[in-house]
Amino acid sequence: MTEEEYDTLDELLTKTTPKVGANGTGFVSKRNAKLFGLDDLSVNYLFTKSLATNKSPAEIIGGMVREKIAET
Repeated sequence: MTEEEYDTLDELLTKTTPKVGANGTGFVSKRNAKLFGLDDLSVNYLFTKSLATNKSPAEIIGGMVREKIAET
């Protein structure tokens, strides 16, 4: 990888949130979500919200946790 290619990739990954797919390859993928004990409704909500907001499932979960903490 050239220095220019590295800088371009760094710029892209620093300023954008990668798209999340449901192909089972990410940390919070649909397949792995089942390992965490999430039911179908929760998984579907999480991934629908992810696509609608262009945020990763981890970012959505983090936001929900911060909201709950702020309530208490």
